[in-house]
Amino acid sequence: MPPVTRALLIANVAIYLLQANGASLVESFGLWPPASGDFNSPGFAPWQLVTYSFLHGSLTHIAFNMFGLYMFGAEAERLFGQRFFALYYFASVVAAGVTHLVVTSLTGGPPVPVVGASGGVYGLLLAFGVYFPHRRVVLLIPPIPMKARTFVIVFAVVELVFGVTGTASGVAHFAHLGGMLGGWLMILWRRRTGPSRRF
Repeated sequence: MPPVTRALLIANVAIYLLQANGASLVESFGLWPPASGDFNSPGFAPWQLVTYSFLHGSLTHIAFNMFGLYMFGAEAERLFGQRFFALYYFASVVAAGVTHLVVTSLTGGPPVPVVGASGGVYGLLLAFGVYFPHRRVVLLIPPIPMKARTFVIVFAVVELVFGVTGTASGVAHFAHLGGMLGGWLMILWRRRTGPSRRF
């Protein structure tokens, strides 16, 4: 497994184990909306746009995210190289966080923190669909094989529908789309500057 992907997996699992053993990390490192009006809320801090991605709410949450990171991260890192891959991943994470904050402020969402690596994973999913469009991917539930490009489109449409309709509440659907947007902007930048650019 490439080194950055491996390091991200280890860091996420290690921090989740700290959480599982009672470490109160969400208060300072989860992504909180600014000016929530809740005096018990620690509020927004700039570092939260990165640190929230290393926190998870449950074993199922981290299991699915790490599975996605393992599946799509290794391929993307081999393609991009270590430095650009790390930049790409965290650009997706930050874009996901910013998108969530913007949507929450516009819709008056509840002042609750967001945690999870999903924004980065969705950015990696987009890269996989763009650079390996004809690779076969199988959905977990239901187990339907499809081309990677179709897989990405299906996930994007589902997230958009869920986000607009409020289906599956408790999931930051627009953050997932924001992760894809951040990934797409990085891909455009890479195409403009050339894949041989040194990072």
